[in-house]
Amino acid sequence: PAPAGPVAAEQSTPAATTPSFDCSKSPGEFEQMVCKDPALSALDRQLADTFAQALAKTADKATLQATERGWIKGRDECWKADDKPACVHDAYIVRIVDLRIQHGLVAIPTPVEYRCDDNSKPFAATFYNDEPRAAVLTWGNDQAIVPAAVSASGARYAAQGVEFWEHQGEATVDFYGNKLACKPAN
Repeated sequence: PAPAGPVAAEQSTPAATTPSFDCSKSPGEFEQMVCKDPALSALDRQLADTFAQALAKTADKATLQATERGWIKGRDECWKADDKPACVHDAYIVRIVDLRIQHGLVAIPTPVEYRCDDNSKPFAATFYNDEPRAAVLTWGNDQAIVPAAVSASGARYAAQGVEFWEHQGEATVDFYGNKLACKPAN
């Protein structure tokens, strides 16, 4: 399976909605950011629904709730980011996709293996085309969940420190400073 094509702006943003929490009782900077941004509000609602599904399936509810509190603390670290809204957006997508994978809420697609110019470690990408779209990139034993990004052509996935762009059968990868040129192994 190949990645889906370019992401149009309206496709990458869930439908506007209110967040899962009461904005009048949430004084935090990032909660207020979510309250004021319809796309972030929609992602917050989607995360709340995904978390509820995961909570219903897990035997270890305490650990899942603790990891959610940890995720909130991590999201709030976006105060350090140059583009705070983009950081919060990506944090929501990564958490939604991670919960879906970890708790069996999505079918796991077959990874696409690549041959890269640096073949010291195997590289593969698994493309999740349910909204929000993302790819799980694996290089050796390292892994990153990367949200789909707008691209004029080809398929692009990007987050802080990681970028995957496939165009006309070739992929360029920046995996935390490790630059790779790759082609599907077929």
